Amino acid sequence: MLQRDYTTSQLDVLEAEAIHIMREVAAEFERPCLLFSGGKDSIVMLRVAEKAFWPAPIPFPLMHVDTGHNFPEVIEFRDRRAAELSARLVVASVQASIDAGRVAEETGRRASRNRLQTTTLLDAIEEHEFDAVFGGARRDEEKARAKERVFSFRDDFGQWDPKNQRPELWNLYNSKIRKGEHIRVFPLSNWTELDIWDYIRREGIEIPSIYFAHTRSVFERDGMLLPDAEVVRRGEDEPLFEATVRYRTVGDMTCTGAVASTAVTVEQIIEEIAVTRLTERGATRADDRASEAAMEDRKKEGYF
Repeated sequence: MLQRDYTTSQLDVLEAEAIHIMREVAAEFERPCLLFSGGKDSIVMLRVAEKAFWPAPIPFPLMHVDTGHNFPEVIEFRDRRAAELSARLVVASVQASIDAGRVAEETGRRASRNRLQTTTLLDAIEEHEFDAVFGGARRDEEKARAKERVFSFRDDFGQWDPKNQRPELWNLYNSKIRKGEHIRVFPLSNWTELDIWDYIRREGIEIPSIYFAHTRSVFERDGMLLPDAEVVRRGEDEPLFEATVRYRTVGDMTCTGAVASTAVTVEQIIEEIAVTRLTERGATRADDRASEAAMEDRKKEGYF
Protein backbone atom coordinates (compact mmCIF):
# COMPACT_ATOMS: atom_id res chain seq x y z
CA MET A 1 0.00 0.00 0.00
CA LEU A 2 1.30 3.45 -0.92
CA GLN A 3 2.41 5.42 2.13
CA ARG A 4 1.73 9.17 2.07
CA ASP A 5 3.64 11.61 4.22
CA TYR A 6 1.41 14.45 5.34
CA THR A 7 3.87 15.96 7.81
CA THR A 8 4.60 19.65 7.43
CA SER A 9 8.05 21.12 7.90
CA GLN A 10 8.75 24.13 10.09
CA LEU A 11 9.44 26.25 7.02
CA ASP A 12 6.12 25.19 5.49
CA VAL A 13 4.28 26.30 8.67
CA LEU A 14 6.09 29.64 8.78
CA GLU A 15 5.50 30.25 5.08
CA ALA A 16 1.79 29.39 5.37
CA GLU A 17 1.41 31.78 8.32
CA ALA A 18 3.14 34.59 6.41
CA ILE A 19 0.99 33.98 3.32
CA HIS A 20 -2.16 34.08 5.46
CA ILE A 21 -1.05 37.41 6.99
CA MET A 22 -0.34 38.95 3.58
CA ARG A 23 -3.69 37.86 2.17
CA GLU A 24 -5.45 39.20 5.26
CA VAL A 25 -3.83 42.60 4.72
CA ALA A 26 -4.70 42.62 1.02
CA ALA A 27 -8.33 41.90 1.92
CA GLU A 28 -8.66 44.35 4.81
CA PHE A 29 -6.69 47.42 3.74
CA GLU A 30 -6.99 49.79 0.82
CA ARG A 31 -3.37 50.93 0.34
CA PRO A 32 -0.78 48.51 1.70
CA CYS A 33 2.89 48.57 0.71
CA LEU A 34 5.90 46.36 1.35
CA LEU A 35 9.18 47.76 2.68
CA PHE A 36 11.88 46.40 0.39
CA SER A 37 15.50 47.36 0.96
CA GLY A 38 17.23 44.53 -0.89
CA GLY A 39 18.23 42.95 2.43
CA LYS A 40 17.68 39.26 3.11
CA ASP A 41 14.55 39.63 5.29
CA SER A 42 12.78 41.85 2.78
CA ILE A 43 13.88 39.49 -0.01
CA VAL A 44 12.26 36.55 1.78
CA MET A 45 9.16 38.66 2.47
CA LEU A 46 8.99 39.49 -1.23
CA ARG A 47 9.20 35.80 -2.17
CA VAL A 48 6.34 35.04 0.23
CA ALA A 49 4.31 37.84 -1.38
CA GLU A 50 4.95 36.31 -4.82
CA LYS A 51 3.61 32.99 -3.61
CA ALA A 52 0.65 34.53 -1.78
CA PHE A 53 -0.78 36.12 -4.93
CA TRP A 54 0.60 33.98 -7.77
CA PRO A 55 -0.21 33.87 -10.69
CA ALA A 56 -1.40 37.46 -10.26
CA PRO A 57 1.22 40.17 -9.71
CA ILE A 58 1.90 41.43 -6.19
CA PRO A 59 -1.06 43.79 -5.56
CA PHE A 60 0.81 46.53 -3.71
CA PRO A 61 3.91 48.67 -4.30
CA LEU A 62 7.35 48.22 -2.77
CA MET A 63 8.94 51.04 -0.80
CA HIS A 64 12.50 51.70 0.31
CA VAL A 65 13.59 54.46 2.66
CA ASP A 66 16.96 55.28 1.09
CA THR A 67 19.47 57.07 3.31
CA GLY A 68 21.78 57.71 0.36
CA HIS A 69 24.46 55.84 2.32
CA ASN A 70 23.42 52.32 1.37
CA PHE A 71 25.73 49.68 -0.04
CA PRO A 72 25.83 49.96 -3.88
CA GLU A 73 25.53 46.17 -4.28
CA VAL A 74 22.24 46.22 -2.39
CA ILE A 75 20.76 49.18 -4.28
CA GLU A 76 21.61 47.49 -7.60
CA PHE A 77 19.89 44.32 -6.41
CA ARG A 78 16.84 46.26 -5.17
CA ASP A 79 16.29 47.97 -8.51
CA ARG A 80 16.89 44.84 -10.55
CA ARG A 81 14.55 42.68 -8.46
CA ALA A 82 11.74 45.23 -8.60
CA ALA A 83 12.14 45.47 -12.38
CA GLU A 84 12.05 41.67 -12.74
CA LEU A 85 8.70 41.59 -10.94
CA SER A 86 7.39 44.67 -12.77
CA ALA A 87 6.63 46.03 -9.32
CA ARG A 88 6.16 49.70 -8.56
CA LEU A 89 9.08 50.86 -6.42
CA VAL A 90 8.64 53.95 -4.25
CA VAL A 91 11.99 55.35 -3.10
CA ALA A 92 11.66 57.70 -0.14
CA SER A 93 14.86 59.75 0.03
CA VAL A 94 16.47 60.91 3.26
CA GLN A 95 18.58 63.31 1.20
CA ALA A 96 15.37 64.90 -0.09
CA SER A 97 14.19 65.30 3.51
CA ILE A 98 17.48 67.01 4.39
CA ASP A 99 17.25 69.31 1.36
CA ALA A 100 13.69 70.24 2.29
CA GLY A 101 14.72 71.09 5.86
CA ARG A 102 12.61 68.31 7.33
CA VAL A 103 15.62 66.82 9.14
CA ALA A 104 19.13 67.99 9.98
CA GLU A 105 22.26 66.09 8.96
CA GLU A 106 24.22 64.74 11.91
CA THR A 107 27.88 65.69 12.32
CA GLY A 108 30.89 64.12 13.98
CA ARG A 109 32.73 60.83 13.74
CA ARG A 110 29.65 58.73 14.55
CA ALA A 111 27.24 60.69 12.37
CA SER A 112 24.62 58.54 10.68
CA ARG A 113 21.44 59.04 8.69
CA ASN A 114 19.83 55.98 10.24
CA ARG A 115 17.65 57.89 12.71
CA LEU A 116 16.70 60.40 10.02
CA GLN A 117 14.78 57.66 8.22
CA THR A 118 11.87 58.04 10.65
CA THR A 119 10.72 61.40 9.28
CA THR A 120 11.23 60.28 5.67
CA LEU A 121 9.21 57.11 6.20
CA LEU A 122 6.32 58.85 7.94
CA ASP A 123 6.22 61.56 5.27
CA ALA A 124 6.08 58.89 2.54
CA ILE A 125 3.29 57.01 4.31
CA GLU A 126 1.29 60.23 4.54
CA GLU A 127 2.03 61.29 0.96
CA HIS A 128 0.99 57.96 -0.55
CA GLU A 129 -1.79 57.37 2.01
CA PHE A 130 -0.51 53.89 2.89
CA ASP A 131 -2.68 52.33 5.59
CA ALA A 132 -0.64 49.14 6.09
CA VAL A 133 3.12 48.72 5.79
CA PHE A 134 4.78 45.31 5.64
CA GLY A 135 8.12 45.12 7.46
CA GLY A 136 10.61 42.28 7.71
CA ALA A 137 11.22 42.53 11.48
CA ARG A 138 11.56 39.29 13.45
CA ARG A 139 11.00 38.75 17.18
CA ASP A 140 14.34 36.99 17.64
CA GLU A 141 16.32 40.14 16.79
CA GLU A 142 16.07 41.91 20.14
CA LYS A 143 13.80 42.66 23.11
CA ALA A 144 11.72 45.52 21.71
CA ARG A 145 10.75 43.49 18.64
CA ALA A 146 9.94 40.45 20.77
CA LYS A 147 6.99 42.11 22.50
CA GLU A 148 5.31 43.51 19.40
CA ARG A 149 2.19 42.19 17.69
CA VAL A 150 2.09 40.92 14.09
CA PHE A 151 -0.35 43.76 13.34
CA SER A 152 1.29 46.69 15.13
CA PHE A 153 -0.90 49.77 15.50
CA ARG A 154 0.56 53.23 14.82
CA ASP A 155 -1.27 56.39 15.84
CA ASP A 156 -1.73 59.48 13.67
CA PHE A 157 1.80 60.59 14.64
CA GLY A 158 3.20 57.26 13.43
CA GLN A 159 4.12 56.25 16.98
CA TRP A 160 4.03 52.83 18.64
CA ASP A 161 2.91 52.60 22.24
CA PRO A 162 3.72 49.17 23.73
CA LYS A 163 1.23 49.78 26.56
CA ASN A 164 -1.60 50.38 24.10
CA GLN A 165 -1.27 47.33 21.85
CA ARG A 166 -4.45 45.71 20.66
CA PRO A 167 -5.31 42.10 21.53
CA GLU A 168 -4.13 39.54 19.00
CA LEU A 169 -5.77 36.20 19.66
CA TRP A 170 -4.45 33.21 17.71
CA ASN A 171 -4.51 34.30 14.06
CA LEU A 172 -7.26 36.92 14.47
CA TYR A 173 -5.68 40.26 13.58
CA ASN A 174 -7.14 43.65 14.46
CA SER A 175 -7.14 45.82 11.35
CA LYS A 176 -9.50 48.59 12.48
CA ILE A 177 -7.98 52.04 12.14
CA ARG A 178 -9.12 55.63 11.74
CA LYS A 179 -8.01 58.01 9.01
CA GLY A 180 -4.40 59.06 9.58
CA GLU A 181 -3.52 55.92 11.54
CA HIS A 182 -1.86 52.89 10.02
CA ILE A 183 -0.71 49.37 10.81
CA ARG A 184 2.80 47.97 10.57
CA VAL A 185 2.58 44.30 9.62
CA PHE A 186 5.35 41.80 10.36
CA PRO A 187 4.67 38.49 8.55
CA LEU A 188 8.11 37.13 9.51
CA SER A 189 7.62 37.76 13.24
CA ASN A 190 7.99 34.12 14.21
CA TRP A 191 10.97 33.37 11.95
CA THR A 192 14.55 33.24 13.18
CA GLU A 193 17.71 34.23 11.33
CA LEU A 194 18.36 30.53 10.76
CA ASP A 195 14.84 30.08 9.34
CA ILE A 196 15.50 32.93 6.90
CA TRP A 197 18.66 31.28 5.60
CA ASP A 198 17.05 27.82 5.47
CA TYR A 199 14.26 29.34 3.37
CA ILE A 200 16.75 31.09 1.07
CA ARG A 201 18.47 27.73 0.56
CA ARG A 202 15.24 25.83 -0.01
CA GLU A 203 13.82 28.35 -2.46
CA GLY A 204 17.11 29.03 -4.25
CA ILE A 205 16.65 32.77 -3.72
CA GLU A 206 19.27 35.16 -5.09
CA ILE A 207 20.73 37.60 -2.55
CA PRO A 208 23.23 40.50 -2.80
CA SER A 209 26.88 39.47 -3.00
CA ILE A 210 27.92 41.21 0.23
CA TYR A 211 26.16 38.50 2.25
CA PHE A 212 28.97 36.17 1.17
CA ALA A 213 32.62 36.34 2.23
CA HIS A 214 34.75 38.79 0.28
CA THR A 215 37.85 40.92 0.82
CA ARG A 216 37.07 44.47 1.92
CA SER A 217 38.99 47.41 3.34
CA VAL A 218 37.65 47.97 6.87
CA PHE A 219 38.51 49.53 10.22
CA GLU A 220 37.55 48.52 13.74
CA ARG A 221 35.30 50.55 16.01
CA ASP A 222 33.75 49.25 19.23
CA GLY A 223 34.54 45.69 18.20
CA MET A 224 32.82 46.11 14.83
CA LEU A 225 34.30 46.15 11.32
CA LEU A 226 33.05 49.22 9.46
CA PRO A 227 33.70 49.73 5.72
CA ASP A 228 36.10 52.14 4.12
CA ALA A 229 33.64 54.43 2.36
CA GLU A 230 33.38 58.13 1.60
CA VAL A 231 30.31 58.54 3.81
CA VAL A 232 31.84 56.79 6.84
CA ARG A 233 33.86 59.18 9.04
CA ARG A 234 37.01 57.47 10.28
CA GLY A 235 39.35 58.82 12.94
CA GLU A 236 43.14 58.92 12.76
CA ASP A 237 43.22 56.29 15.51
CA GLU A 238 41.18 53.89 13.34
CA PRO A 239 43.61 52.43 10.77
CA LEU A 240 42.40 50.65 7.66
CA PHE A 241 43.20 47.03 6.95
CA GLU A 242 41.96 44.36 4.58
CA ALA A 243 39.92 41.47 5.91
CA THR A 244 37.77 38.63 4.63
CA VAL A 245 34.28 39.53 5.79
CA ARG A 246 30.60 39.22 5.03
CA TYR A 247 27.49 41.05 6.18
CA ARG A 248 24.80 39.41 8.32
CA THR A 249 22.47 42.35 7.77
CA VAL A 250 22.61 45.38 5.48
CA GLY A 251 21.64 48.98 6.00
CA ASP A 252 23.29 52.38 6.27
CA MET A 253 27.06 51.97 5.76
CA THR A 254 27.81 54.37 8.62
CA CYS A 255 26.45 52.01 11.28
CA THR A 256 26.41 48.54 9.73
CA GLY A 257 29.39 46.36 10.52
CA ALA A 258 30.75 43.29 8.80
CA VAL A 259 31.77 40.05 10.50
CA ALA A 260 34.92 38.05 9.83
CA SER A 261 33.88 35.06 7.76
CA THR A 262 34.99 32.65 5.06
CA ALA A 263 31.45 31.53 4.16
CA VAL A 264 30.95 31.72 0.40
CA THR A 265 27.81 29.57 0.10
CA VAL A 266 24.41 29.59 1.78
CA GLU A 267 25.21 26.22 3.34
CA GLN A 268 28.37 27.61 4.94
CA ILE A 269 26.46 30.64 6.24
CA ILE A 270 23.90 28.33 7.84
CA GLU A 271 26.72 26.42 9.54
CA GLU A 272 28.06 29.70 10.95
CA ILE A 273 24.71 30.91 12.23
CA ALA A 274 23.84 27.57 13.80
CA VAL A 275 26.67 27.90 16.33
CA THR A 276 26.66 31.67 17.00
CA ARG A 277 25.21 33.07 20.23
CA LEU A 278 25.15 36.71 19.15
CA THR A 279 22.17 38.17 17.30
CA GLU A 280 22.81 39.76 13.92
CA ARG A 281 21.87 43.23 15.14
CA GLY A 282 24.02 42.89 18.24
CA ALA A 283 26.95 41.86 16.07
CA THR A 284 26.60 44.36 13.26
CA ARG A 285 24.48 47.41 14.12
CA ALA A 286 26.22 50.24 15.96
CA ASP A 287 23.00 52.23 16.44
CA ASP A 288 21.36 49.36 18.34
CA ARG A 289 24.37 48.99 20.63
CA ALA A 290 24.01 52.51 21.98
CA SER A 291 21.77 51.29 24.81
CA GLU A 292 19.50 48.39 25.59
CA ALA A 293 16.53 50.66 24.92
CA ALA A 294 17.85 52.09 21.63
CA MET A 295 15.58 50.02 19.39
CA GLU A 296 12.50 50.61 21.52
CA ASP A 297 13.15 54.36 21.49
CA ARG A 298 13.32 54.29 17.69
CA LYS A 299 10.13 52.24 17.45
CA LYS A 300 8.28 54.75 19.63
CA GLU A 301 9.54 57.54 17.37
CA GLY A 302 7.81 55.81 14.47
CA TYR A 303 10.46 54.17 12.30
CA PHE A 304 10.20 50.45 13.04
